Amino acid sequence: MINRRVLLATTCFWPLAAAAFAEPLASVASPDGSIVVEIEINGEGRPSYKVSRHGQALIAPSRLGFLLVDAPKIERNLALTGQARRSFDETWEQPWGEQRRIRNRYNELAFTLTEQTGLRRSIGIVFRVFDDGLGFRYEFPDQAPLSDVRILNELTEFNFAQAGTALWTPALRSNREEYLYYKTPLEQVGVAQTPLTVRLESGVHLSLHEAALVDYSGMNLMRIEGRGLNAALTPGIGDAAVVRRPPFHTPWRTIQISDTAGGLVESRLILNLNEPNKLGDVSWFEPQKYVGIWWQMHLGTASWASGAIHGATTETALRYIDFAARHGFGGVLIEGWNIGWDGDWFGNGHEFSFTQPYSDFDIERVCAYAREHGVRLIGHHETSANAAHYESQMEAGFALYRRLGVRVVKTGYVSDAAGARVVAEDGQVRFAWHEGQDLARHHLKVVETAARYRIAINPHEPIKDTGLRRTYPNWVSREGARGMEYNAWGNPSNPPEHEANLVFTRLLAGPMDFTPGVFGMDTRSPEGVATTWAKQLALYVVIYSPIQMAADLLENYEANPAPFQFIKDVPTDWEETRVLNGELGDYVTIVRRDRNSRDWYLGAVTDEERRSLTASLSFLERGVRYRAQIYRDGPNADYRGDARKDIILEERIVTRNDVLALELAPGGGQAIRFTPVRGR
Repeated sequence: MINRRVLLATTCFWPLAAAAFAEPLASVASPDGSIVVEIEINGEGRPSYKVSRHGQALIAPSRLGFLLVDAPKIERNLALTGQARRSFDETWEQPWGEQRRIRNRYNELAFTLTEQTGLRRSIGIVFRVFDDGLGFRYEFPDQAPLSDVRILNELTEFNFAQAGTALWTPALRSNREEYLYYKTPLEQVGVAQTPLTVRLESGVHLSLHEAALVDYSGMNLMRIEGRGLNAALTPGIGDAAVVRRPPFHTPWRTIQISDTAGGLVESRLILNLNEPNKLGDVSWFEPQKYVGIWWQMHLGTASWASGAIHGATTETALRYIDFAARHGFGGVLIEGWNIGWDGDWFGNGHEFSFTQPYSDFDIERVCAYAREHGVRLIGHHETSANAAHYESQMEAGFALYRRLGVRVVKTGYVSDAAGARVVAEDGQVRFAWHEGQDLARHHLKVVETAARYRIAINPHEPIKDTGLRRTYPNWVSREGARGMEYNAWGNPSNPPEHEANLVFTRLLAGPMDFTPGVFGMDTRSPEGVATTWAKQLALYVVIYSPIQMAADLLENYEANPAPFQFIKDVPTDWEETRVLNGELGDYVTIVRRDRNSRDWYLGAVTDEERRSLTASLSFLERGVRYRAQIYRDGPNADYRGDARKDIILEERIVTRNDVLALELAPGGGQAIRFTPVRGR
């Protein structure tokens, strides 16, 4: 692993007078000088920060502090009592990812605030400012006045200095993260999940999220007044959102900043705010594509439960393994193989066994057959969000999978929001939110336990992604938004703009197991799959995950070998990624270079509007001719009706001097593979 560091650190610390300051007390700028963060304390001793870029105000003065359950709030009568600065520059390598080498360069300001009256408590705040944004976090030192910290909420604010349009989904509602997106003025944001992305009236783009969510409640955003948003922590199982004993620090609150929407996608700020790999060598995880016994359950033609239409039978599994081996897929997902799916499994989870199969599924035979054919099962642990029950069987479940050669496990936490179950400190099982502190602890326990068995984890209905894949590289993907299943039975299904919304919101957080690749467009949903075939192919490039499912029924692939070829060819591990163009919720064009070859791949998608885009091929190697294998919308293509299947496949020779015209149908897309012509 490459770990090239240049560390430039100067540390200074000095006591300052306790008086209030009218002028900024401290500031820190990005390495290129474009972004400046200023710290102020007003006449009442209330701290705030503000952010500008190229001299233009982006975040107006915004409060800092805490509301506590059983102690006075920490937000006034504070004075700056010390500060330290450093600069940092390194280049590190992801073991897998959308970008192999990542530069981590920032300037840091760490300072201490101390109450001048009352309990005289102290908190630290650290700002790291990058060329593409910033992160800040609170630090609670060990101190007598705060032996235990019970946080009701943060007072952290994000007050936008300009009007803007926000792209967001609602938070703290029954269906967890799985809501359609709103595109509204900032003044109309309600209670929102993060990432929340904004295009300011000046054209600057910002995205608010968090990094390194460990042993803390997830942050939502609540509009307070005007264009201001306040951190709103997910509730805990008691009267506090967070219960911690110092010393500890919060997750990073992040603000990504770019002139363009695409610049947000290219930012690696959230990854850089996480700690380096703690697991060491994870070469046992291999990025891959997979097929699975899954889509037919959502279509209603097979069931997770036992009985006449049980999907996870030995016979069906062997057929999927044969298909995977024949077409070069590394994995086969088997859902519904284990006892517990009969009856009311949704929202209870206590009947699941993670070691005992149904009688019509011979897991030993299936796994042996898979190994013989160069394929591995992808395991499945649905928990119905009963974390307490799952933790009681987790070791045994992972031990079984390790013995059978399973290297990736998809976990599931299906239940209504606040319907998860955890063991409280008193030993009783309590209900909890999916994004709360207890589930944050649980998910990390799962990932750490799985790593001991050399197993990677892909949770659905998960806690949000905050870049912890850097620290725990076996946390390879997750869901956390409306996926393909909504096109099977959703009312409504995912609209044509959905994927373009995801790129600039949910996908800024990290990989998503969206499960694209559906050719059977008519489903139980009234709208069916609201995309063209070409867009289904483009999604393999546009939506990043190191594991990518070919989600459709096998017979639909066998009947359409020409477009299926792109799904077979496209990689899941990349050397580099670039965004050629894009606008929030409207369209995007992304190119990625294969980590294991010289091939490039392009994916472009649009919303319900027909688009004429251009793609400069200047990213290709100089002096090299490429064969472009193009999968594009046909002249009659449309996301409605049989026109969804109108696709044209063609080839042409191109170089980096060419500019391609991308004609995208309503709800359409385009996928291209660029392969160097042999000998050039």
